[in-house]
Order: sequence, then C-alpha cells, then structure tokens
Amino acid sequence: MNIRIATRRSALALWQAEHVAAALRRFDDVGAVELVPLTTRGDEVLDRSLQKIGGKGLFIKELELAMRAGDADIAVHSMKDVPAEMPDGFCIAATLARANCADALVADDGVTLGALAEGAHIGTSSLRRQAQIRLLRPDVSIGPLRGNVNTRLAKLDAGDFDAIVLAAAGLERLGLQARISQQFSPDEMLPAVAQGVIGIECLASDDRLRAVLGRLHDETAARTTAAERAVARTLEASCQSPIATLALIRGEEMSIAGLVAMPDGSESIRADLAGPADDAGDAERLGERLARQLLARGAGDILAALEAADG
Repeated sequence: MNIRIATRRSALALWQAEHVAAALRRFDDVGAVELVPLTTRGDEVLDRSLQKIGGKGLFIKELELAMRAGDADIAVHSMKDVPAEMPDGFCIAATLARANCADALVADDGVTLGALAEGAHIGTSSLRRQAQIRLLRPDVSIGPLRGNVNTRLAKLDAGDFDAIVLAAAGLERLGLQARISQQFSPDEMLPAVAQGVIGIECLASDDRLRAVLGRLHDETAARTTAAERAVARTLEASCQSPIATLALIRGEEMSIAGLVAMPDGSESIRADLAGPADDAGDAERLGERLARQLLARGAGDILAALEAADG
C-alpha cells in the first residue's frame, strides 16, 4: 500500500507529516509514503483574525478536498485545529501519543511573564491565551500575531513585541525549545483542546487504510482528546472560542479542567471534575458533564456575548 499525505507547507506541519510518514514506513505492508504539500486559506490570509475568515477549520479544508478528489490518502493535523464536529465522510483514524500540551512564553533574555515591564506588549491571536494572560497580568497590552512559528519568532526578534506565546510542543518539534522563557503550568494557563496531539484523518469508508493507521493509535491520547473535544462540542464552541481544557489520566481515573473567559480577563469561569474513563465513551461523557457545569455557572452567557459582539 502506497500512502500520500496531504499537509500544510509550514515547517511545523511538514515536521508532523514526516513524523507520521517515518512511522508508516516501518510497516512491511506499506510501500512508498510521500508528502503532498498544500497551501490553505488559513495560511494565505494573515491580515485578519481566524474568527473573521472562518475559523481554524480553514487549515484543513483544502486537505480534505484533496482526499475527496483522490489526490491524497490521509492528512496530518494538529488536533487543536480540527473542529469538534468532523465533516461527513471523514474520520480521525488515529491520534498519536500526546506531546507537551503546555503554552510557552518566548521573550528576550529568558524573561518570564511576571518579570516583564509594566505595560509590556505581548503577541497572540488566541482569545484563550489572551484571556489567561490578562488574568495573570492585567496591565499588559496584547496585539494580534498570526503566521507560522518562524514568522512569529521573527516578529518578536524584530521588536514588534516584548514577548509572544506559542505552543511548547511546536517549539520542541522544531528544535526551538531553547527559545522558551517560561512554560506555563495548567494552573497558570490551561491549553487549547487537544493541544500537543497529532491526528491522522482519512476517508471513513477506507477500512483497509484505517486498519493500517490504527497501529499508530495511542489510546490514552484518544481518551483525553475525546474528553476535551466533548467540552468544546457541548459548549458549541469554535476552535477560536476563549475556552481551555485539559484532561489527564492517572491510573483508572481521568481528571479534567475547563475554563471559559472574556478575552479582556474581566470574567472567567473554571470547573474541575474527575471520574472513570475506561474508554472514549466514558471520556466523552466526563467532558460533557464538565461543559454542563461551566454552562450552569454562566459560560454560555460569555460565549453568546462574544458571538454577538463579533457579529
């Protein structure tokens, strides 16, 4: 079986695709594995926020079109970019073991968030990160920052910002972990849904391919991802909504934390829950319960107010 991997052209996306390709090449029944680099609308339009142009789903639409047209067999994604509801005909056939799920501050001279000067200018286009930064440092200013990892680092190095916030996993995968000034703990900043998890998408009807991809599947990552995605789905949140969640499995129990906040830090709602998660179904139900707790505490009002303001 030969496999063509649709991927975005950024250095991180190519790393992730090649990481999957290398794993597939180790299977005796897999022949040639090639990358099919594509440019997505999410990569092309950098002068507007993702909320304004359709959300993070724009990063995967072109890859799905390539699979549907028969030009590619699978697509490799950061699961945090994958909408909570999969489009008809597609599935996530495998989730790989989770990498570092934390957010990281990058600043000159290893300066931490607490040590930044009053009124420091921080770059991020994530409403989730923006909200939690403001909860920690209400005095800072925050400016929009889009583009791939190297583009964002270049803007920091050019002096456009005093610090920026990126996913630690992306920096580590590109060998840039030395740029990390501070790694945030979950108490300081909860990550995005499924941050640090790579997912492999294919046509749901391709049973033979799904069987091959299933050998790369990590059950622990699948259960934590299922729980976190259930939170987003129950909240009817988009990939860009200011929600954060983290599920962890210790022994037979899963703990999950969730947060919904106003981007300016003026209001935040957090909930924590624990329970059994023997399979993905249990994990989803735990995530749904956590989301209902957040809604009962007013999360829906925050999300509705932001949607109305955006509209």
